[in-house]
Amino acid sequence: MNRRQFIKNSAGAVAATSIVLSACRRTSADGNRRSTEPTTEPAGTMTLRRNHNTGDEVSLLGFGMMRLPVMEGGTARENPDSPIDQEVVNEMVDYALAHGVNFFDTSPAYCQGLSERSTGIALKRHPRNAYFISTKLSNFSPETWPAEESKAMFEHSLSELQTDYVDYLLMHGIGLGGGGKDAMEAFHGRYINNGLLDWLVEQKKAGRIRNLGFSFHGDRNVLDKVLRWHDEGRYHWDFALIELNYLDWNYAREINPRNVNASLLYEEFYSRHIPLLVMEPLLGGRLAKQPDAIMRKLQNRRPGSSSAEWAFRFAGTKEGILSVLSGMTYMEHLQENVRTYSPLEPLNDDEERFLLGIAEEICSMKAIPCTACNYCMPCPYGLNIPAIFSHYNQCLSEERMPHESNEQREYRRLKRAFLVGYDRSVPRLRQADHCIGCNHCVSHCPQRIDIPKEMMHINSFVERLKQTGE
Repeated sequence: MNRRQFIKNSAGAVAATSIVLSACRRTSADGNRRSTEPTTEPAGTMTLRRNHNTGDEVSLLGFGMMRLPVMEGGTARENPDSPIDQEVVNEMVDYALAHGVNFFDTSPAYCQGLSERSTGIALKRHPRNAYFISTKLSNFSPETWPAEESKAMFEHSLSELQTDYVDYLLMHGIGLGGGGKDAMEAFHGRYINNGLLDWLVEQKKAGRIRNLGFSFHGDRNVLDKVLRWHDEGRYHWDFALIELNYLDWNYAREINPRNVNASLLYEEFYSRHIPLLVMEPLLGGRLAKQPDAIMRKLQNRRPGSSSAEWAFRFAGTKEGILSVLSGMTYMEHLQENVRTYSPLEPLNDDEERFLLGIAEEICSMKAIPCTACNYCMPCPYGLNIPAIFSHYNQCLSEERMPHESNEQREYRRLKRAFLVGYDRSVPRLRQADHCIGCNHCVSHCPQRIDIPKEMMHINSFVERLKQTGE
């Protein structure tokens, strides 16, 4: 049974019964076979959050359209030459709407530039008042900074989405540098010097944008400036999108000094009554794949709950959170997330303290804070940066990292497993030893990782392993 037929059968069974029965097996993008376990319908209805600015009743689960499935399996990031599987996207959107999900977030930058088109095709089949569309002005490249170019990007988004207006429009990734400029210079180049922000305000007054906001990464000075404008009444922000999860809550800055802890970000917006959208509730999947010891703790604390459910409950519990965005490629992920928020069972104080303790353990592992967002790609020299980081982090988190303090036989076993796994995960011509430190990737990383430095560290580690005898 192929992937499309699986999802079609699953969706049909959901509509016909209260239980989705699936005995088929599926192949993930990395070639590993994954079983699809039987799934049950939600216990209740989707939790909705009210936007006090507009009265919108928004689903707590938002469908992030950044990891849409493609015909060859996986996503456009993994198979960039494969077309989006529109039939599967349509079926997932239908399931989402049927189960109370009404918030769909996309961008001109997602899925090799094709996410908005696919989203528009899927949603156009439903009444326009049945859903909210969120998209972004993703004018990262200096070539798009001239006003007419950025305006054309917005107009193109409306055309691709097949709509006359956008419910939620974000200035994408303020706080990031780009085009050889630091974060503040890039922000002014993208939105202020060209008069674009004032033009967006005009579009809101004209009804083509219902809510105007931004997503934030990185430089705190840029955030302070736009919030000061809000306080002074110069610009009113209807909402914002921030990274929030239980690891970033207290440790985002410790992981990377250029990040801002989610607890501080949350307080900045909550104190101003600015509704929040949440991105990276699973930190790029990292919080769904914990070390065995942590998985046991999560399971023992709440038997039957997945690590993903813990993370989604944390992200959705806080007041002022309008919607938690999740990039979902497979129907079973959508079904699980729908169940978690239908309805949400908020964390109690003891559970929150427990999760923050888990975060402290994770942070102590010193993993590289890569979320596999792929903004660093493509590398001019062919490196597969996310795959390199993924292999290193996985060995670290699963306690499979070779240490010279290991007993000799165990060290040899772990060393061989690391090197063999590295060659299997990353083709040799795309490994860390081919990094020349050009820094092309650094300004694109939302996590502000010093990628060349980490590549040098990983390559040195690999070379040390190769030089030690069997």
